[in-house]
Amino acid sequence: MTQTLLSFGHGFSARALTPLLLAQGWQVIGTTRSPEKTIALEQSGVTPLIFPGSDLAQAIDQATHLLISAGPDADGDPVLRAVGDLIAARAGEFEWVGYLSTTGVYGDHKGGWVDESSALTPATRRGQWRVAAETAWAGIPNLPLHIFRLAGIYGPGRGPFAKVRAGTARRIIKDGQVFSRTHVDDIAQIIAASIARPNPGAIYNVCDDDPAPPQDVIGHAAALLGLPLPEALDFETAEMTPMARSFYAESKRVKNDRIKDELGVKLLYPTYREGLAALLADDDA
Repeated sequence: MTQTLLSFGHGFSARALTPLLLAQGWQVIGTTRSPEKTIALEQSGVTPLIFPGSDLAQAIDQATHLLISAGPDADGDPVLRAVGDLIAARAGEFEWVGYLSTTGVYGDHKGGWVDESSALTPATRRGQWRVAAETAWAGIPNLPLHIFRLAGIYGPGRGPFAKVRAGTARRIIKDGQVFSRTHVDDIAQIIAASIARPNPGAIYNVCDDDPAPPQDVIGHAAALLGLPLPEALDFETAEMTPMARSFYAESKRVKNDRIKDELGVKLLYPTYREGLAALLADDDA
């Protein structure tokens, strides 16, 4: 039987995974909210479905694997709301199910280290929604669930270079603030490694080896471009959107030992330095 991935919310991370699976002869079915995006999905080898709006019963019956990238909201997980009963009815028949969560579930640790066993104490509303969604998925009996807690994602088209080139980048300084981050290609290889070595119930932190202050990343991007160091602004007085400010509500360093020890992953981009250099070399920044 052909291995078939049904990907809910086939976005940045799922698109990076797709070529790894297609190269192995998989079929990939991906959902999107936008009819305009279906052409691009088809061109990448993905069978597109509009969601919400399409009947997904046949795709769920066909799928051997599920990947959930769609984010929750105040009303819960959108996939479970729409087709949770259909998924639960086939729970034991899936070979692997992956849920893409966020390291935001750990909340603020004032720069301290967290691992997969750390308490979930989210400091933001989005983090609280993620904890609720993780719990809801984990509550489906017999579902071979794997949870991936992703740090800040960057990759082709999502690097800091555009803002640095445009002169709009800023170095926001908040004492003791550090973020973990991950290149999208590492997300893809980690998910692929989990699919190859299923361990239902497993939780994996997905991040690189070098949690760093955000201003250091912006400064390094400017140095790579040979441009002046962007302006430094104090967090307390800087003009920021509520969304941008909320990211600074949490400071932590995220351990990634499990992806290496259990999945045998060797990171393609162990720090932001290698990742940014690769983006610039590909001119995809």
